[in-house]
Amino acid sequence: QWTTSYYSNSVLAFANNINTHEGGTHLDGFKQAVTRTLNEYARDKKILKGKEANLTGDDCREGLAAIISVKLHEPQFEGQTKTKLGNTEIRSLVQTAVQRGLAEFLEENPGAAKKIVGKAAQALKAREAARKARETARKGVLESFSMPGKLADCSCKDPSLSEIFIVEGDSAGGSAKQARDRKHQAIMPLRGKILNVERAGQNRALSSETISSLITAIGTNIGEKFDASKARYHRIIIMTDADVDGAHIRCLLLTFFYRYMPDLIRLGYVYCAQPPLFGLKKKNSRSPKVEKYIFDEKALKQHMSELADPEKYDVQRYKGLGEMDPEQLWETTMEPTNRTLVQVSIDDAAMAELVVTELMGDQVEPRKQFIQNHAKDVRYLDI
Repeated sequence: QWTTSYYSNSVLAFANNINTHEGGTHLDGFKQAVTRTLNEYARDKKILKGKEANLTGDDCREGLAAIISVKLHEPQFEGQTKTKLGNTEIRSLVQTAVQRGLAEFLEENPGAAKKIVGKAAQALKAREAARKARETARKGVLESFSMPGKLADCSCKDPSLSEIFIVEGDSAGGSAKQARDRKHQAIMPLRGKILNVERAGQNRALSSETISSLITAIGTNIGEKFDASKARYHRIIIMTDADVDGAHIRCLLLTFFYRYMPDLIRLGYVYCAQPPLFGLKKKNSRSPKVEKYIFDEKALKQHMSELADPEKYDVQRYKGLGEMDPEQLWETTMEPTNRTLVQVSIDDAAMAELVVTELMGDQVEPRKQFIQNHAKDVRYLDI
């Protein structure tokens, strides 16, 4: 199905119930069928005229969600992880079936067909406008070989030993740069608020300085040019504030990685840092050292209830990472032997797609329904 609620595409391919992450001939046949059928319909109905450029595959698949599943007696799996289907005969079989079915649907549902092809035509126009803008610029968004100016890179050139912390703003970025291990840890402060890529089209997303800088720093590129082997870091750590504002930024970044670099998540390269939300120290103590760091409201309440005399302690709430000095930030959040990292994974592809689409998309009703269904489960609300 096509939807106007997001601008990327989500096509999952299976062979004998095996999720073929790397695609293969069944996915190739599907893509070719969709592209050819929409172009033929657009030409036949004069939506594309004369010498106008054809719709590309990316144009046709913008906003598309689909599942392809084939069954065959002797599957040939290829690729590094053996999750790419190699049977050549499957390509034409899938292409023929999809082309016939999609063509019939378009003819029988002219209203839906007009919206689908119109969306693809809009994507073409946006892509052409973006291409012309790139040509007039000295360097394209993804063509610059220089690293973003905000990036404080590490000296190590081995990606497996290198990590990058993505932090919000110059204040936290400054503390992180002072705290880091310069050999193995790079710091990338985000300039401005990151876009919600689930609602923004790809051209708008790539015109964002924040997103383009992030893509350049990571090194893999995106889309058809994505190459995981070019990742400059094998630990990409989202380090945002411990409060609800930080959680919002973290969700936006996770949406970006899910939509534009999902293979980095599948490879286990994406992590979330766990900075403390509170610091406890004794009142009237001459030492400025924090005695205990606590990471959420529930843990704070539990700890205070266990203290013999909680009135003797001051509780400091960190409004942001920038409120911690570099030593505290290193000790609690960045020091490899002491920190806690949460590795991001996609355990259930269908559920992940549903959550991202409903909670980050532009349709309000599914989000409202989710809140109503789960409001009773909330125990600690940080607002």
